[in-house]
Amino acid sequence: MHTPSRDDVEIIAKDTVYKGYFQIDRYRLRHRTYAGGWTDEVMREVFERGHAVAVVLYDPHRDRVALIEQFRPGAYAAGWHPWQMEMVAGIIEPDESLEEVACREVEEEAGVKAQALVSVGHYLISAGGTTETCKLFCARVDAEGVDGIHGLAHEGEDIRVWTLPVAEAYGLVRDGRISNVIAVIAIQWLMLEREALRQQWGVATSSP
Repeated sequence: MHTPSRDDVEIIAKDTVYKGYFQIDRYRLRHRTYAGGWTDEVMREVFERGHAVAVVLYDPHRDRVALIEQFRPGAYAAGWHPWQMEMVAGIIEPDESLEEVACREVEEEAGVKAQALVSVGHYLISAGGTTETCKLFCARVDAEGVDGIHGLAHEGEDIRVWTLPVAEAYGLVRDGRISNVIAVIAIQWLMLEREALRQQWGVATSSP
């Protein structure tokens, strides 16, 4: 059986068919099959949204996680509840490191400072139709007083932030009230790793 690589893709043509706030490119391509032959020519549109950083905000002393909630037009168009519970996140700007994006977005969207950052993972959001990726961090924060409305008015942001116990956030994942995929990954990861994080950050490991 043939093991494919990037060299097993032939780009016949690539055209930008839409360019606005986002961009859509149309590819005509073919690729090698597992049997060793080649597919017929196929045409696919790929959504170019940019790449993002997301941050799960965790207070190890209080064993609480901060969530944000904001209007999402994609959720609305899909017929889902349009105010989504999410992690702090933002698009990577040119010449900006992943850590710089994480710290900037924590302050802009939650009004707190990241005291430490831990890398969680790097994910493709929807590989069938977009190049978008998301780098996920966990930030140590002081959750006292984390609440209220945040975001940048000139970017149309209206973001509510609040904290809750990690176990309660996990309950929201289990019953489907948190349906944003990065938030689901972040909270499930935190459930598995929070005791190790507390040890790493020198915090007592017995849950409150």
